[in-house]
Amino acid sequence: MSTVLVVEDSVAQREMIKDLLKESGLEVTAVSGGIEALKVIQGHPPDLVLLDIVMPEMNGYEVCRQIKADPMTQNLLVVMCSAKGEEFDRYWGMKQGADAYIAKPFQATELVGTVKQLLQG
Repeated sequence: MSTVLVVEDSVAQREMIKDLLKESGLEVTAVSGGIEALKVIQGHPPDLVLLDIVMPEMNGYEVCRQIKADPMTQNLLVVMCSAKGEEFDRYWGMKQGADAYIAKPFQATELVGTVKQLLQG
Protein backbone atom coordinates (compact mmCIF):
# COMPACT_ATOMS: atom_id res chain seq x y z
CA MET A 1 0.00 0.00 0.00
CA SER A 2 1.35 3.42 -0.94
CA THR A 3 1.94 5.96 1.80
CA VAL A 4 1.19 9.68 1.59
CA LEU A 5 2.25 12.46 3.96
CA VAL A 6 -0.22 15.38 3.98
CA VAL A 7 1.30 18.70 5.12
CA GLU A 8 -1.48 21.24 5.72
CA ASP A 9 -1.84 23.85 8.48
CA SER A 10 -5.64 24.09 8.21
CA VAL A 11 -7.18 21.37 10.40
CA ALA A 12 -10.38 21.18 8.30
CA GLN A 13 -8.50 20.86 5.00
CA ARG A 14 -5.98 18.42 6.48
CA GLU A 15 -8.77 16.11 7.69
CA MET A 16 -10.70 16.37 4.42
CA ILE A 17 -7.64 15.55 2.29
CA LYS A 18 -6.65 12.74 4.66
CA ASP A 19 -10.14 11.19 4.42
CA LEU A 20 -10.24 11.49 0.61
CA LEU A 21 -6.90 9.73 0.22
CA LYS A 22 -7.71 7.03 2.80
CA GLU A 23 -11.01 6.31 1.03
CA SER A 24 -9.06 5.77 -2.19
CA GLY A 25 -7.00 3.03 -0.51
CA LEU A 26 -3.87 4.91 0.54
CA GLU A 27 -2.11 4.93 3.89
CA VAL A 28 -2.05 8.54 5.10
CA THR A 29 -0.11 10.43 7.75
CA ALA A 30 -0.85 14.12 8.30
CA VAL A 31 1.13 16.92 9.93
CA SER A 32 0.48 20.63 10.31
CA GLY A 33 3.78 22.17 9.23
CA GLY A 34 6.99 21.98 7.25
CA ILE A 35 9.44 21.38 10.10
CA GLU A 36 7.32 18.50 11.41
CA ALA A 37 7.04 17.13 7.86
CA LEU A 38 10.81 17.08 7.38
CA LYS A 39 11.23 15.17 10.67
CA VAL A 40 8.67 12.55 9.57
CA ILE A 41 10.33 12.25 6.15
CA GLN A 42 13.77 11.73 7.70
CA GLY A 43 12.44 9.05 10.04
CA HIS A 44 10.09 7.19 7.70
CA PRO A 45 9.87 8.56 4.15
CA PRO A 46 6.44 8.21 2.49
CA ASP A 47 5.95 7.46 -1.20
CA LEU A 48 4.47 10.92 -1.81
CA VAL A 49 4.21 14.26 0.01
CA LEU A 50 1.13 16.44 -0.52
CA LEU A 51 2.32 19.89 0.45
CA ASP A 52 0.49 23.13 1.22
CA ILE A 53 2.50 26.25 0.38
CA VAL A 54 1.33 28.94 2.80
CA MET A 55 2.21 27.69 6.30
CA PRO A 56 3.75 29.24 9.41
CA GLU A 57 7.44 28.59 10.23
CA MET A 58 8.43 27.12 6.86
CA ASN A 59 6.55 27.42 3.57
CA GLY A 60 5.93 24.59 1.15
CA TYR A 61 8.45 25.88 -1.39
CA GLU A 62 11.18 25.64 1.22
CA VAL A 63 10.11 22.14 2.31
CA CYS A 64 10.09 20.99 -1.31
CA ARG A 65 13.58 22.44 -1.93
CA GLN A 66 14.93 20.63 1.15
CA ILE A 67 13.34 17.32 0.10
CA LYS A 68 14.74 17.58 -3.44
CA ALA A 69 18.20 18.75 -2.27
CA ASP A 70 18.75 15.72 0.01
CA PRO A 71 20.15 12.66 -1.82
CA MET A 72 18.15 10.41 0.55
CA THR A 73 14.80 12.01 -0.38
CA GLN A 74 15.38 13.63 -3.78
CA ASN A 75 13.28 11.01 -5.59
CA LEU A 76 10.32 11.46 -3.24
CA LEU A 77 7.19 12.52 -5.13
CA VAL A 78 5.95 15.99 -4.13
CA VAL A 79 2.54 17.45 -4.99
CA MET A 80 2.01 21.12 -4.15
CA CYS A 81 -1.56 21.88 -3.15
CA SER A 82 -2.28 25.56 -2.61
CA ALA A 83 -4.79 28.38 -2.82
CA LYS A 84 -2.03 30.20 -4.71
CA GLY A 85 -3.46 29.28 -8.10
CA GLU A 86 -1.89 31.82 -10.43
CA GLU A 87 0.26 30.62 -13.34
CA PHE A 88 3.37 32.07 -11.65
CA ASP A 89 2.66 30.11 -8.45
CA ARG A 90 2.36 26.90 -10.45
CA TYR A 91 5.57 27.73 -12.34
CA TRP A 92 7.44 28.52 -9.11
CA GLY A 93 6.22 25.31 -7.44
CA MET A 94 7.44 23.19 -10.34
CA LYS A 95 10.72 25.16 -10.33
CA GLN A 96 11.26 24.07 -6.70
CA GLY A 97 11.08 20.45 -7.81
CA ALA A 98 7.39 19.61 -7.33
CA ASP A 99 6.12 16.73 -9.45
CA ALA A 100 2.61 18.21 -9.71
CA TYR A 101 0.68 21.31 -8.63
CA ILE A 102 -2.99 21.39 -7.64
CA ALA A 103 -4.77 24.70 -7.02
CA LYS A 104 -7.38 25.00 -4.25
CA PRO A 105 -10.28 24.72 -4.35
CA PHE A 106 -9.84 21.39 -6.12
CA GLN A 107 -12.18 18.59 -7.13
CA ALA A 108 -11.77 15.40 -5.09
CA THR A 109 -11.31 13.45 -8.32
CA GLU A 110 -8.49 15.79 -9.41
CA LEU A 111 -6.62 15.38 -6.13
CA VAL A 112 -6.99 11.60 -5.87
CA GLY A 113 -6.39 11.15 -9.62
CA THR A 114 -3.15 13.16 -9.57
CA VAL A 115 -1.82 11.33 -6.51
CA LYS A 116 -2.72 7.87 -7.88
CA GLN A 117 -1.25 8.66 -11.30
CA LEU A 118 2.09 9.76 -9.80
CA LEU A 119 2.26 6.73 -7.50
CA GLN A 120 1.72 4.38 -10.45
CA GLY A 121 4.77 5.92 -12.09
